[in-house]
This record gives sequence, structure tokens and C-alpha cells, in this order.
Amino acid sequence: MKTSALTPFALLIPSVAVPAQTDSPGLFIAQFDHILGTSLTVKLTASSWAAARLAEQVLLAEMERLESVLSSYRSDSEFSRWLAAPLNGAVAVSSDLLDVLSQFDHWRAQTNGVLNAAAEHLNQRWQQAAHRQEKPSEADRQQAVIEVNQTHWRLDADQQTATRLTSVPLRLHTFTKGYVLDRTAEVVLATPGVSGLVLNSGGDLLVRGNWSETVAIANPRSPADNALPIARLIVQNAAIATSGDYRRGTQVGNEWGSHIMDPRTGMPASAVISATVLHPDPVTAGALATTFTILTPAESASLATGLPGTEYLLISRQGEFIASKGWPGIALPLPESLLMSTAPKTAYLLSVPTKDKQWNPIQELLITFDLARFEGGSRRPFVAVWVVDEAKKPVRQLALWYNKPRWLHDLREWYTLNVETDVATSVASATRSPGQYTLVWDGKDDQGQWVKQGKYTIQIEAAREHGTYQLIQQMMDFNGKVKQQLLNGNVEITTATLDYREKATTR
Repeated sequence: MKTSALTPFALLIPSVAVPAQTDSPGLFIAQFDHILGTSLTVKLTASSWAAARLAEQVLLAEMERLESVLSSYRSDSEFSRWLAAPLNGAVAVSSDLLDVLSQFDHWRAQTNGVLNAAAEHLNQRWQQAAHRQEKPSEADRQQAVIEVNQTHWRLDADQQTATRLTSVPLRLHTFTKGYVLDRTAEVVLATPGVSGLVLNSGGDLLVRGNWSETVAIANPRSPADNALPIARLIVQNAAIATSGDYRRGTQVGNEWGSHIMDPRTGMPASAVISATVLHPDPVTAGALATTFTILTPAESASLATGLPGTEYLLISRQGEFIASKGWPGIALPLPESLLMSTAPKTAYLLSVPTKDKQWNPIQELLITFDLARFEGGSRRPFVAVWVVDEAKKPVRQLALWYNKPRWLHDLREWYTLNVETDVATSVASATRSPGQYTLVWDGKDDQGQWVKQGKYTIQIEAAREHGTYQLIQQMMDFNGKVKQQLLNGNVEITTATLDYREKATTR
């Protein structure tokens, strides 16, 4: 079985494996779901296995503490309890909640009202209207704008109190995740033996200490977990945040609306479909990523000018790439083939002529599956997804998620393939839902060649360390006729679907 240097620890020397029980310095990787309402990947450089395990415990405890304070979804969080308190009464709050509310005041002023915790009120109005398959009425939208643009709280830093002034729904979105990552990184790096870390919380990343991370920027029109990215960066001691109109929003008829709302108009953000911001401070990166999807590119450039260290990449609804002056200098060059992922459909037909019985280049297979959530645990199982032909010969490996090669044999079917593995590049994207994953097969084999039309079997395998095992196998005839298929789930994979379709290039 061929593997690269990835164990609970892998030495920071390429291709040098380290035994499972080692006191050597190396890289520790762990993956979770349902942390901060999304997925979480942790990479730690540590002096020993014991140091990394202790750091992981510290990290999870700190994230749980901060989530219990700031979560907008947990009814028992401090923020939720403050929302439920009577209006106009000063409530003693923790330093973390006071700090985040203060940051919202700062960024609301900095962005001239674009960043507003009460944008949740607009989001709820649009969700309710979309449920009825209609848009909010003009009168309803204008009234909501008035309600959103009130002053919703009063803070007293000396007394450490917060007084809620309105009953408008609020949510601590945008940069709050960056605040949690920042505080968590501080306590983790204070753990003896830890020298560097990467935190990837659902697509928002923070890299700190003695480590450089290669980060891929997700294509907003092909946000599958294994889709070709639109850019790659090397990030060190900085945060990178991405916001966009994909993964979350409302659908009314054929019209899609972003979940990101413009508090000035009450309308979903529409001009910019993806905004990625690099900044040393994760709070600033998160705040600007959301803001830049609402502002015009010119307004974003003006705001960034006053915030040193800000670099960004915007993608307009027309597919135009708009980068800050410093962006090209920090981006790694992309292979030419990656640029095709944002091209119109005709470009595929012109560049790769369709031959008789060859895979149609404007078609793809989407594989979507949900991983089960186990009570009291959030660690993600090992997962392998690949394609085999009618002779059971491997054609394409689509995903392999693991952190300990010594347990790879638990992926029984995949383990017999004898294929190369490696540490996955981190991906920056709009926030993903926990436990929900999408992969894409573009019809090419592992050598990058188009396959012939015909019958292929999709293999989805999941194994939990010291736990359960599941294998889903489904044959589909890829004959050029679009089709969908729902697969039976089980213990580890609750649901899975196959969608053989024409590639989406616009929304």
C-alpha cells in the first residue's frame, strides 16, 4: 500500500513516515463535524503525540466554551439568553459577548451600515416568503429595512453590561467564527510542545505559528469538495475568509437569492458571487469577506485601502475576476486546465471534441451524501469515494479522508487499490453545512483522460476508528442521458444521491 507521510504525526520531511507511537515532532491532523455548526479540520505541528493530543483537548474545550457564549443557534448559549431577557434592562455579560457586540458596532460604523447583526431579520423574511414561493412584498421589505437599521443594543464597558433595545431578530454571523478561531489559536499555541496550527472551520481558515499552508479557493459555481479551485495561495500567520451566494440561500421559481442581505435595501447581495479576503486578523478577514459581497468592487477597493494588510479576490456575477493589487504576488500559478472550470459550456465543446461513445464534456456526476451524527461525538469517520468500471478496475479516486494510515485497512475495499495518498490541501469556501458533502466526477480517469460512455460503479466507503463500517456500491449507466438516483443509507452514511447532469455554469 503506497502512502505519503501522514500518520497521527508526519515528520516535516517529505515521504518520511513516523510510527504511530512516536515522540518525534511532526504534523497531527484531526477532522470533525458539528463544531461551530459546520465541519472543522485541525492541523497541529507538535513536538510529540502527547503534546498534540493535549492541544486537541484544549482546542475542543475552548471552542465549546466560546460556542456556549456566542452561538445564535443554541438556546442555552449566553447570547440566546441575553436575547430572551426583557428589553431595556442592562444585563451583565461575559467579556467575550461584550467584545463581539462591540466589534459589530465597530464594523457597522466602518462599513456604513452594511455589516449588521440584524440582517438576520431580513434573512428570515426572505426564507418565509420563499417557503410560499414568492418574494417579500415591497411594503414588507421597506418596513424590514427600517426595523433593521435601528440601534439594537447599548453597551457599558465599565459595568460590562449589554442592554437590548429592540425585539428585532439578531444573529452573530460573519466575523464571529473568526473571533472564535483567533481565541482558540491563542490557547492552543500556549500549549507546551505546539509550534503551529491550521484551523479550517467550514471554509474559513486561520494559520498561525511555524507552518505554511497551501489553500485552494473554491469555485463558487462548482463548490463540490473535490472540484477544481479558482486559485491557490500559500498562507502563513494570516487568516483567509470567503463569502458567497452558494451553499445557502433561497429559491423562488428559477431565481436563486443569496443568504447574504444588504441591510440598506433589504435585498440579497447579487453583484459579487464570491469574495475571498486575506488578512492577518481573522475578525477583519471575516468582516470584509461578507461586506465585499454586498459592496460594489469599487467600494470594496476603497474600504480595503484604509485597512493595511488586506488582499482580496472577487468574482462578479458575470464571471469577472477582480483582485487587489497585492493578490497576484501571493497567488500560486494555476495549471491551465483549472481555468476551464469557469468557462462557458461552448468552451468545453470546442476544446474537447465529443467522440462517439465518449463522455460528454459538458456533463458531470454529483455525488452528495450525509454523514451520521453520533450523540456525544463529532469526529469524522474515514471516507473513501471512487469509481470502478465494469471489470471492477479503479478509474478515478474522488476522495480519501483520513488521519491515521495504520487504520486505512479499515476501508476494506479501497485498501486493495494500492493508490497513492497525500495530505489534502485546505479549501477556503463559503461556510458548509456540517456532515453534508458533495463530490464531482467530471468523466475523466486518474490520468486526466476522458472515459468512454458506459456503466460505472460508484463506491462510497466509511469506517470509524474502533467503530462502524459501511460500503455503498451503485452502478449507473453514463450514456449521455441525465438521471438521478437515491441510494439507501445506513449507520455511517444516512443518505446519498447521484445526479448525472449537465454542468451548471450560471445561476
